[in-house]
Amino acid sequence: MSERILLFALRGRDADVLAQLLRKAGHAYHACATIADFARELGRGAGAAVITEESLGEDGTAPIADFLDRQEPWSDFPFVLLATKRAGRRPELATQMLEMLGNVVVLERPIHSETLTSAVRSALRVRRRQYEARRHLLDIRKSEERQAELNNLLAISIDDKTAELDRLWTLSEDMLARANYQGGLSAVSPAWTTVLGYSEQRLLGRPYSEIIHPDDVSTVIAALNTMRQTGEPTRFENRILAADGEYRPIGWTVSPEPDGVNFIAIGRNLSAEKAREADLRESQDQLRQSQKMEAVGQLTGGIAHDFNNLLQGITGSLDIVQKRISQGKMGDLDRWITGAVSSANRAAALTHRLLAFSRRQPLDPKPVGGNPLIASMEDLLQRTMGENIDLELALSEALWPTLCDANQLESAILNLAINARDAMPDGGKLTIETCNTRLADLPDHKAADVKSGEYVCIAVSDTGTGMPPDVIERAFDPFFTTKAIGQGTGLGLSMIYGFARQSGGNVKIYSEMGIGTTIKLFLPRHDGEVTKEPAVTGLTDEHAAGVGEVVVVIDDEPVVRGLIVEVLGELGYRALEAEDGAAGLALLESAPRVDLLVTDIGLPGLNGRQVADAARTRLPNLKVLFMTGYAENAAVANGFLDPGMSMITKPFAMESLATRIRAIIEGE
Repeated sequence: MSERILLFALRGRDADVLAQLLRKAGHAYHACATIADFARELGRGAGAAVITEESLGEDGTAPIADFLDRQEPWSDFPFVLLATKRAGRRPELATQMLEMLGNVVVLERPIHSETLTSAVRSALRVRRRQYEARRHLLDIRKSEERQAELNNLLAISIDDKTAELDRLWTLSEDMLARANYQGGLSAVSPAWTTVLGYSEQRLLGRPYSEIIHPDDVSTVIAALNTMRQTGEPTRFENRILAADGEYRPIGWTVSPEPDGVNFIAIGRNLSAEKAREADLRESQDQLRQSQKMEAVGQLTGGIAHDFNNLLQGITGSLDIVQKRISQGKMGDLDRWITGAVSSANRAAALTHRLLAFSRRQPLDPKPVGGNPLIASMEDLLQRTMGENIDLELALSEALWPTLCDANQLESAILNLAINARDAMPDGGKLTIETCNTRLADLPDHKAADVKSGEYVCIAVSDTGTGMPPDVIERAFDPFFTTKAIGQGTGLGLSMIYGFARQSGGNVKIYSEMGIGTTIKLFLPRHDGEVTKEPAVTGLTDEHAAGVGEVVVVIDDEPVVRGLIVEVLGELGYRALEAEDGAAGLALLESAPRVDLLVTDIGLPGLNGRQVADAARTRLPNLKVLFMTGYAENAAVANGFLDPGMSMITKPFAMESLATRIRAIIEGE
């Protein structure tokens, strides 16, 4: 496909500025001087078009309509239209184009360079995906045609091959073979050598079980047994060992011969298809990460304000405590200490929740209680909504648990709340409800692959502007958004929909213009119990050292390091401390005994992991507890921890640290 941008802007300043921005962003473009030139260049192909409202004039949609009549039926050509909003209404030309075209982004002046660049890049991505999807469909069509041709020839006995079968046998890209149920190959086509690299003699001289992946042998045996019993063709996939030592994924169609001894096999190399699937999964992960980061970005302003308030509660309370101690007034210290601890815990909860939203991780389905999860988000949601929106939680008693990724569910609820907030610019009410329901009782659930049964329903309702039917129809489409460019990627609802379907559920939208919108998230009921986090107890004798074990503590923050060393000393440990990686490694190399290394990961110079690896060259059985301000689960999922290593997330209660240290030393 051509990735050049067609630029149609007649006003001198518009044309110059847009051309400069496209050049700066590295996009090839063609500046069109007239409507005829624009229509002609559209017909020659492009990645996207950037046009201005003024350039098209009163009948400006005519060349676009002409282009739509001539373009490929699969195409949904992307337009970026620069328009001027008048009297609070969408420009008339923009409305006409939105009705005519399936993919147009309207940018209302004033336009920022980042906004235009983002819109153009998104348009090109959409165009690339169109061509990739078209190529994929063509590949499938060719494969189906080839498969149909081969199936028509399956009825011909291998002993009575016609000239056409001989030609097909020689030229087919698919792997053709005659085999028997005892595990031997009696004939193979040249494609076997092309795909796998083996000679015909090598393949015919050994059992075919030798080149089947050990984990797939049972699948092959079961498929062949089924075919032999039913006398009908069957299909399956397995992995075949190639001559280069790699396994190739092969999709097989096998058909029995009348003799009851042999069968015909047709194998198609699925390597390219599997690679495309892997690329698609990676793209979906990137889109999911992009959406989470967008949500975090929309939170930062309000979070910064509230976080400063929490810090003020901490520092102010400690100032008063310090002053009271200097005055010898101890009577009301508990009040101010409690206030500082409360503010600190709330700040920690906000930080951890932001990390959970922003980190990249695979889906991790676990039993989840919807009510506790939503209740834990109440403060965060209230801060996100602002002062002119009332938040109400209507959580049904005895709500069933569900099985899903808790972080993805949190992200979905947060994004729905942000959308609701944006739909209520003048304020309103946001309601989050939960209930138990059955999808079979809901007539508007028509998706064939959504099973009837018991579901947990989470509904997010607003009293905002509402959504027209055409917007509801496209709301779950990737990159579709009614927001201005730069204010949203158009991925929010599509990612929520994807999460719900991956979890075995569904999403539905109910909306009325001028009244509001309700989006219901349905997740299947889980029959198991939700695992509760153990409560943190105070420091007890169970946390104490056994026989004066030695712990090396490395942290570049003096206050944190001092607190840990103080607690360890009170529990009977011998604590050795260092302020950076180099000093800590020197301690580890010189100390006659070390039972545990407790180190921050983000140290200046040598980081915590480098210190641990270096220390283990002399002390291979050294146990390590890493401290981090990031998300613990993300590091675990990425394989950061080796055997004998553990991790704890800052900020942590000293009781939690002491419990973890005791468990690691005792080998639990």
